[in-house]
Amino acid sequence: MKKLLTVLLGCCIGSAVWSQAASIPVGTALNIVGDKKEITVQTSKGPVVITRTMTACAKNGGSLQELVPVPGVHPVGEIEIIHALSDRESLVVDMRDTNDRVKGTIPGSIGIPYTEVATRMTELGCSKVGATWNCTQAKKVYAFCNGPACPQSPLAIKAMTRDGFPADRIYYYRGGMLDWDALGLPSVKDEF
Repeated sequence: MKKLLTVLLGCCIGSAVWSQAASIPVGTALNIVGDKKEITVQTSKGPVVITRTMTACAKNGGSLQELVPVPGVHPVGEIEIIHALSDRESLVVDMRDTNDRVKGTIPGSIGIPYTEVATRMTELGCSKVGATWNCTQAKKVYAFCNGPACPQSPLAIKAMTRDGFPADRIYYYRGGMLDWDALGLPSVKDEF
């Protein structure tokens, strides 16, 4: 019981620090997929309506993101992120807007906002050849944003692969800062 209270308290304190949810009142209906706020599923006991609401521990609204935003992308968790931070062939990339990154990010990550990644692929090991990207020397990119409902890194991943970055060199940490913070892992502030 003490562990549960500690986790809940930490989650609630984390949400106070991250003021993203402050504009969305607790109990507000949130999207599940696209604009859908509810999905009815059939069970052996009859139909069940699946909904999602803002909680005191949540950080953002939005719609839930697919675990694999582009075929070939690898979903990863915290352990893989921790290992990637020490891997010279890997980059852990915070793809959130700079306003979010400065509030707290994964130590050792670099910041490339999702709106800029398609023009900054040289930082990921690609080179520009005329109007196209050559990504034969691409690093392994571990992409993250605010959490399972944040569209920023999935949008960046789609832009990267559209422009020639190999999907199999992308590792998507869907849990993002929401899960990172909820698990009590360290973060650093004022990183650009």
